[in-house]
Formats: sequence, structure tokens, C-alpha cells
Amino acid sequence: MLVLNCSMKLQMLEKMLRWSFPESLKVYGAVMNINRGNPFRKEVVVDSWPDFKAVITRPQRENEMDDLDHYTNAYAVFYKELQAYQELLENPYAVNWGQIFQIQGLQDGICEISKTVALSKQVDVKISSFQMVIHSDPDTLPDVRLQMDPKLTLAYLDISHASLLSKTWSRGDNPRCQKYLAKLIGCFPSVCVLDDNGYPLSWSLTDQFATMIHGYTLPEHRRKGYSRLVATTLAKKLHSCGFPAQGNVLKTNIPSITLLKSMNAQFLPCSFFRVIHTPFHFSAKSHL
Repeated sequence: MLVLNCSMKLQMLEKMLRWSFPESLKVYGAVMNINRGNPFRKEVVVDSWPDFKAVITRPQRENEMDDLDHYTNAYAVFYKELQAYQELLENPYAVNWGQIFQIQGLQDGICEISKTVALSKQVDVKISSFQMVIHSDPDTLPDVRLQMDPKLTLAYLDISHASLLSKTWSRGDNPRCQKYLAKLIGCFPSVCVLDDNGYPLSWSLTDQFATMIHGYTLPEHRRKGYSRLVATTLAKKLHSCGFPAQGNVLKTNIPSITLLKSMNAQFLPCSFFRVIHTPFHFSAKSHL
């Protein structure tokens, strides 16, 4: 196991990961953020270098503080050989199995190995899967021109909006989520429609893996084109910063799938998996 802390190696890794799209997208986004200021204090672990067979991005060990915060205790993984990934996951120096954490990735083996390793470590796993999408070419994004009420403005989210976002997010409505969303808003691109009181009506933001997340419009303001405007604007913003405009959606979320199709999004053949790991002794305390 090696921790890559050399800037030249990290830049090389970013280029190497491009050869393995789309499966490497989650790790690629995390590495891009590491190479551009590292606002979420992440680091990279590989089984070997430069001919790595498995790579994990994780929170820097010195910054791990809240063992119950699976939002921040987030790992992204990509492997070329499943056995190499399993050996890395089993390594207590690679993954902190004493806390609640999540693993994100785009390969089926991630779930299989999590179940196997977690059982031996007395850890429960909760798996969620989504359809993965990407806007690979900014020129295919629609030219959205919306005649909004002059009292409304297109703007960035503010940290003060974190409470509303947490309450409306299916994974939220708890203090840890609100704190996490506030940090995302402060670190990464976001777009929202604000009313004349500065209250968000529709929004989308970017997470620590350079993924567009929590696209949402308040129920009373739907069917006005705000979601399409917000999502398209954020995708173009990410492209202008050099990031892949990637996202995920539940396969049963027909309105969002229809929206993404109207934006000419590419639906990838691989699924996105989020696996939350909870040590048995934490099960009663967690908010998943």
C-alpha cells in the first residue's frame, strides 16, 4: 500500500484515470479536486505505483474527526483487478473500519467485496444503486433561455441555504448533513434560482467527487423550467472549470430522467453504487 503525496504523481494519476472512463469517473473527480486545492482534504492510496491495480481516495487521516459522519467519511474506488481491491480494502491502514463511512464507485465488484470484507469486520452495509449520466460534450447542452420573473435571479447557493437543502434531500434532514452541505456550498460550484428575498426555489450543487447532486425544485415552483435552467447552467460551469459534468439518478425517478434526456445527457452502461458501512456498535446512533 502506498499513499501518493507527490504532486507530479497525482497529476500523472489524473491523466491515467482518463484511460479507464467511465468506471474511473468517481476517483477521477476526487483526484481532480485534490490537484486543484484539495478543499475536502482528501488523499490517494494505491496498491502499487505506477502500475496500480486498485486506487482509493479517502479523507486524510489527520482530518478524520466524527466517526458517525458518513457524508464526510467518503471514499471513491476504482480497480483493475478485483483481488487487489479486496486486499486494499482489508488493509486497516487503507480504510478506517472503526467509523461509519461510505464507498462510491461504478463497478459491480465494489458491492460484492464490501459485503465480504464487512462481514469479517462486524460491519453492516447498506447499498444504493443509481443510473449514471454524464454530459461529455458541452456543445450538446441545450441553449437554455428562460424568461424568468424579473424578481427572480440566477445565482450561487449561499451557506445560509444549507438548512433548506438538508430538509429537502432524501439523505438529509440531520445536523451532519447540514454541515456537510454547507461545506460543499463553500467549496464547489452551485447554481440556484432565488426569489426577491434571496430564498432558493430551485438548485443543484457539486460534491467532493465533482458530481452534480441534489437537483431539486420546491413543489410549488415546478413545471416552470427552473430545474433545466439550473442543471444546464451548472453543467456548463463544470465544463468551463475542466471537470466532467457527471451525475446520477434513481432508475425510478422518471421526471429527472426526462429532464436529463432533454439536456442530451449520456446514460452510461455502468451503475453508480454508494455503499454505507456501519460498525455494529454504531448502528443505533447513525442517521443513514
